Amino acid sequence: MRRRTPVPDPRGGAGRAAGAAAVALLAAVAAAGCAKKAPPSGGPPDLEPPRIVSIAPDSGTAGVPLDARVSITFSEGMEPRGTGAAMEFSPPLDVRQRRWSGNTLTLVLADSLKPDRTYTLFIGSGARDRHGNNLAESRTVIFTTAAEFPKGVIEGTVEAVGFKAPGTLLWCYEDGRQPDSTARDFDALGVADASGAFRVAGLATGHPWRVWAFADLNHNRSYEPDTDLLEPGDSTIVLTDEHPVATGVNIKMVDEKAPGSFAGVVLDTVSDRQGSLRLIVTSLADTSRKILYEVPNSGSFDLKWPPGTYRVRGFRDRDRDRIWEVDKEPASDEIQVRITPGGEVKGAMFVLYMHRREESP
Repeated sequence: MRRRTPVPDPRGGAGRAAGAAAVALLAAVAAAGCAKKAPPSGGPPDLEPPRIVSIAPDSGTAGVPLDARVSITFSEGMEPRGTGAAMEFSPPLDVRQRRWSGNTLTLVLADSLKPDRTYTLFIGSGARDRHGNNLAESRTVIFTTAAEFPKGVIEGTVEAVGFKAPGTLLWCYEDGRQPDSTARDFDALGVADASGAFRVAGLATGHPWRVWAFADLNHNRSYEPDTDLLEPGDSTIVLTDEHPVATGVNIKMVDEKAPGSFAGVVLDTVSDRQGSLRLIVTSLADTSRKILYEVPNSGSFDLKWPPGTYRVRGFRDRDRDRIWEVDKEPASDEIQVRITPGGEVKGAMFVLYMHRREESP
């Protein structure tokens, strides 16, 4: 067996030390690179919605210069594209440039403001911070280039059925005009707050106004009859110098497609609790089709159904074949239930007992 003679390191002791140092350096660099790939540490995620801290010109300002720029300061850094798109003027104004400086957005208008004109800036809840949190509440800002702020005001509430009222827009038209559904041609703009209340200020006196409530249910900022709601106030409103404020305007809006709630309990006191509890549901709009809903073992249920009238029966599906066997499985009497848009039917009770064969539906 031949022995392998060790070859001396030509770099000597100093060379070996330098080589070891180089290896250590490479290991340190590799470790640093791996550290960069590790998930960032930090505190809890940001779930706080952003707020508007200040606006210039602020709402209620008169004598605004024709070359004014509008600035909005938020409580934190915002996502530029979505925030800019969430803003619009009434009457419409083209924005030439959106300039960000920290948390402040400045809108540079394409043209000068008109003299003796009142403007409304709407800032929608689509504005969001850099973590995706939407603005806590929509805001309208009303200012005028006239020497005095118009004193006309319309106040009221939006009564929403089947959807949430906050964020519903109030389109206001001078001289009782009606909206053109293809254009946002309103003369003034308001927004319903968290309670559904609205207040549209800065309206001119001396002629009638008409208010329309617009619920943008598909959130695309455009009225589409198949999905959105547009409801007029009951009548035109005349504001005068002697009576510039109109209150108590109520606009009721119903989303006819909104599902309603059906809640109750299935009570089984006769079986051995084998199998599943179910509801047999038949819509009177299509009696040829039956739908089965499984109920939790507790017997309690809370379901969402489209508006309509239904026949409902509870039963114990002992063999889980999804068929009620009249002489083998306990069931309740059948009841009729009417679900209204966004409505609630509570406290329904289905008590199971054994039926005879001739009671089969």
